[in-house]
Amino acid sequence: MSIHPSPIQPDHDIDITGEVCPMTFVRTKLRLERMHSGEILSVRLRGDEPLRNVPRAARDEGHTILGIENLGDTHIVTIRRA
Repeated sequence: MSIHPSPIQPDHDIDITGEVCPMTFVRTKLRLERMHSGEILSVRLRGDEPLRNVPRAARDEGHTILGIENLGDTHIVTIRRA
């Protein structure tokens, strides 16, 4: 029997697949600001520009990127609030 670690369970999640930059990080930043330090946010996004900008901007704000999951036409970026 193989044991796999359970995926990180986010405290909050948002779907910004309908947004375009710069609104993708604006929406993410606003959600992070309403969270407590250490809580985890799962962000569903679509497109190359948000995939580059959201993780970079979150890191610039001092948050930690825990992972980026490729789901084909969308991605899930998991962020721990600073």
